[in-house]
Amino acid sequence: MSRLMKVAFGCHLVAALLLLVFGLVYLFRPEFMPYHAVALDREWSAVERPYQVLILALMRATGGAWLAIAVAMIVLLFIPFRRGYKWVYWTIPAVGLLVSGPAFYATTYVRQNTPANPPWIAVVIGVLLSAVGLVLSLRADSNKLSARDRSKL
Repeated sequence: MSRLMKVAFGCHLVAALLLLVFGLVYLFRPEFMPYHAVALDREWSAVERPYQVLILALMRATGGAWLAIAVAMIVLLFIPFRRGYKWVYWTIPAVGLLVSGPAFYATTYVRQNTPANPPWIAVVIGVLLSAVGLVLSLRADSNKLSARDRSKL
């Protein structure tokens, strides 16, 4: 694997690990996040039980989705990406962006409509890592093709 491809791999892996960490946190957290408390202007203990159940269910669904996407990205990285399948150069960032787009929308929506400051920067970092990983993998593949063309001369 070329140096560019290793850096692309690393970018995608860090993006997947960010999703994995957030997924695990949201999946197993026993109460809402601190920024949720700010958005609602109340502590967890002041939230009525039916709302607690609903909020935790939504957090667990979101966490499970993030975890599933992270695992899919990691499997794609360690099997087809390392084997050099070209279709995966687009698939990994596409899968990551499918979950990052709505996450960015949700975090900016909360930020604009409440005093809370959700972790939107983490979403932006994940998007940027996916974009850089895509560009580097395409560039590395292009360089590989150019080297083959030069060797035929």
